[in-house]
Amino acid sequence: MRTDTAVVVGVDGSPDSLDAVEWAAADATRRQRPLRVVHAFPWPAAFPPVPRHLYEQAMRDNAEHILRAAVARARAVAPEVAISADTPVQQAAAALVAASQHASTVVVGNRGLGGFTGLLAGSVGVELAAHAACPVVVVRHADRPPGPEAGRVIAGVDGSQDAERALRFAFEQASFRGVGLTAVLAYLWPDSTGPGEMLPLVYDQDNLRDDERRALVESLAGWAERYPDVDLRTAAVRGRPAAVLTERSAGAELLVVGSRGRGGFTGLLLGSVSQAVIRHAACPVAVVR
Repeated sequence: MRTDTAVVVGVDGSPDSLDAVEWAAADATRRQRPLRVVHAFPWPAAFPPVPRHLYEQAMRDNAEHILRAAVARARAVAPEVAISADTPVQQAAAALVAASQHASTVVVGNRGLGGFTGLLAGSVGVELAAHAACPVVVVRHADRPPGPEAGRVIAGVDGSQDAERALRFAFEQASFRGVGLTAVLAYLWPDSTGPGEMLPLVYDQDNLRDDERRALVESLAGWAERYPDVDLRTAAVRGRPAAVLTERSAGAELLVVGSRGRGGFTGLLLGSVSQAVIRHAACPVAVVR
């Protein structure tokens, strides 16, 4: 990644978006990057029965108020970080996708008020993760007891190119944060997905388990040497990837996945696992394309 690109955070004045501001400001501090705060607001298709110039001014005043509050929150967390602010007249997702062209990371909250409404259902988060030119972080929290990876970064691994990029981002985050990293590979026994599919008549579960563990170790070759400061754990777990990662996410610093895994359909911009963890994980989620 280029060292001169900013951490971008999308805000709309909601509590969740201000949580995202704090996360982004802390990330910018750790990685010594500038922070860019973006509040996008489109003009409505139809204006209310008041003079248009008054309505437009009211919208701009509201946008400035939201930006000032977000910048103040960021400065409280990261007083030494260079902070800029922007109010593009554009749909939220489109504005943040455009901002991602010159960003190291784009950060958004889990749910919003206006431009980010519907993020719980994945509308903005999924669109960003599918189209952004840099990693996207959705700041999520859940009131669940800490899991086995509490205080650590989790990386989903499956041998795909996107998972390799996700590993790089995960190791960087773990190193900057001074925490450990757990690389998780989830797998299933051979199972028919439809009529006519050929499956092995006999297979050894121990051999399959060993094969998956071997694949996990191979995926991590060289990473421990590049990041000797990161305490690395591995876990090859039987189960569906989204469910395994979601279960382990409680209390984690960050869950990192690639946008599409080796089981995805060609042409899809975002895989089912990344969509599922954006919606259900119990910690912030980073999707790396």
